[in-house]
Amino acid sequence: MNFQQAQYAASYGISKQLPESTRLEISFAGRSNVGKSSLLNKLFQRKALARVSSVPGKTATINFYRVEDVDFVDLPGYGYAKVGKTEKLRWAELIEGYFHQDRNFALVVELIDMRHPATKLDVQMVDFLIESELPFLIVVTKADKLNKTQFAQRMASIRSELPCGEELTIIPCSSENGLGIEELRAAIEQVCGEE
Repeated sequence: MNFQQAQYAASYGISKQLPESTRLEISFAGRSNVGKSSLLNKLFQRKALARVSSVPGKTATINFYRVEDVDFVDLPGYGYAKVGKTEKLRWAELIEGYFHQDRNFALVVELIDMRHPATKLDVQMVDFLIESELPFLIVVTKADKLNKTQFAQRMASIRSELPCGEELTIIPCSSENGLGIEELRAAIEQVCGEE
């Protein structure tokens, strides 16, 4: 799969607007400010295809990017406190509405900030993915922000913080130095049948 050929396709503000799912979908979910847009840009080897903001919670739509015949879906971040209740409800509707549709879920990439323990919302999201029997893996982001000791401690802790932690695929990643990006690309290619 040539990730560099990624193209922006469309954005949707409510789940009813979402088109029918006709291609495999690789979905990216996670807390606001976890680094989804930065990770997508690194994955696609593009500087600014996915809009990165210094303001958490800026992705307020579901954004679709296309690589060959696969859709990459950037979901709004969850759990950001500084938006109004109405906006939070709209985001929740978007995320839940997306996951409750009949879509070609090839893989959900759940992002968790490596620097901090998994939040209650992270745990709920993993529970939901397990209960829904959706194929998923965990990417722990911002790995470059930790020293070797902290990195080892967080990798040991993260499994105990998540449901079924010992059975999960967990990839430490950095949008800064590229750690884990090749491993993530390989996992995506595997589920898309391009081993």
